[in-house]
Amino acid sequence: MNRVFRIAARNLLRYRRRTALTTLLITIGVVAMLLFVSTAGSFKAMMVGQITDSMLGHLQIHKKGYVSSIESLPLTLNMKPEMVEKVEAVFASTKGIEAWSPRIKLGAMFSNFAQTTSIRLNGVDPEKELATCPELIKRIIQGDSDKLLEPGKILIPELIAKGLKVKPGDSVVLVATNKDGSVNGINFIVQGVLEGISGPGGRDGYMHIDDARQLLRIDDTEISEIVVRLNNPKSLKQTLQKLNNSLGEVTNQKGQPAFEVHGWDKLSPFSNIAKMIDLMTLFIKVMLVSIVLISVMNVMIMAVYERIREIGTIAAMGTLPSNILKLFVIEGFLLGLLGAILGTAISVVTILILQQAEITFSFGRQTGLVLYPLISINDIVFASVIVVAVSVLASLQPAWKASRMDPIDALRHV
Repeated sequence: MNRVFRIAARNLLRYRRRTALTTLLITIGVVAMLLFVSTAGSFKAMMVGQITDSMLGHLQIHKKGYVSSIESLPLTLNMKPEMVEKVEAVFASTKGIEAWSPRIKLGAMFSNFAQTTSIRLNGVDPEKELATCPELIKRIIQGDSDKLLEPGKILIPELIAKGLKVKPGDSVVLVATNKDGSVNGINFIVQGVLEGISGPGGRDGYMHIDDARQLLRIDDTEISEIVVRLNNPKSLKQTLQKLNNSLGEVTNQKGQPAFEVHGWDKLSPFSNIAKMIDLMTLFIKVMLVSIVLISVMNVMIMAVYERIREIGTIAAMGTLPSNILKLFVIEGFLLGLLGAILGTAISVVTILILQQAEITFSFGRQTGLVLYPLISINDIVFASVIVVAVSVLASLQPAWKASRMDPIDALRHV
C-alpha cells in the first residue's frame, strides 16, 4: 500500500499545474465554508444572546394555556404558590440551570396626568432578573443604570417615553384591573427609559414584583411565568426534555398537564432568522461538496484519458485491476487531503486576523456589536472529512474505468 501511495504522489507531481489548480479550487471551497460558518455562527450567537440575555431568558415556564393567550396577559392563568413550589423542587434536581426569575405580567393604563396610553409591564425581583437576564440593565438609556429597579419606581419603554414626553424622575400613575374586575391606581416615579428592541418583550416596561402585587391586589405569591437561564445555552434541548418529563407528571384537577415549557425559539420570531442562518450554512456546505466533486472528477477523468497507454502498459506487465483502481482513488484522496489541510490553515489564520480586527456591526437598534468569529474543532473535522470523502467518491468512476481497460486496446491508443 505504501508503494501505491508513493506512485500516486509521484503522478500528481508529474502534472503540477493541474494538481495545483485542483488543489486551489478545493482550498477555496474549504476556506469559504469555514469562514462563513465562523462568521455566521458569531452573528447568530450575538443575535440570540441579545434576545435571551436581555428579555426572554433561555426558556420559560407557564401554566398550561398561558402562551396561547399571552397577548391578553390573562391573570386567571397565573401560577399559584403551590405550583411555584413544585417548579422549584424540579429545579433543585435539574443540572445546568444557572438562575431563574419569577415574573408577573400585566397590562395597565399609563398616565402622565395629561395623556394616557396602555402599557405592558413585567413585575420582577431585581436581583433574580439580573441573574437571569444580565443584559437587561444595559438597555437603560436614560436614568439610573447602576441598579435595575427600586420599589415605587418603574422602567418604561422608549416608545412611551417619547410619545408622552416622559423622562426619568417624572411622576406617573398606573391603573390596572385585577382578575376579579376591581380597579386600582398607584403613583410611580419613572426610574429609567429602556431602549426599544424588536420582538416580544421589546416594548415592555418593568416594575418591582412587590409593586405589581400591590397594584393587582394579589395577596399570595402567584406569578405569571418563570424565566430560566442555563449554564450552557447549547444544552437547551436536553434541559427542555428533562423539565418536560419532570413537570409533565404534574397534572391539574382534570388530569391534564399543569405546566408548559418553551424555549426562547418558540417565543421569539427571531428564531426564524436563526433557522435561515442555519439554512444558508447548509447551502454553503452543499456548494463546497459540489466544487470538490466537480474539480476532482474532472482532473481524474483527464488523468485517465491522458494516461491510457500508461495504464495499458502497467496492466500488460501484470498489475492487478484492483491495484490500478487503488492508484487513482489514492490520487483523489491525496488531492482532497492537501486541499483540506491548506484550506483549514488559511481559514484559521484569517479567523485570527478577523478577531484582532474587531469588526463592528449593527443588529436592529443595537450598534457597536463586535463580530468575533469562532470555529470549533468539530466544524474543522467535518469540513475536512467531507472534502476527503467527496474527493475519494469523485475518483471512483474514473478509477473504475481505468481498472477495466483492456491492455491491448490501451496500448494501441494514440
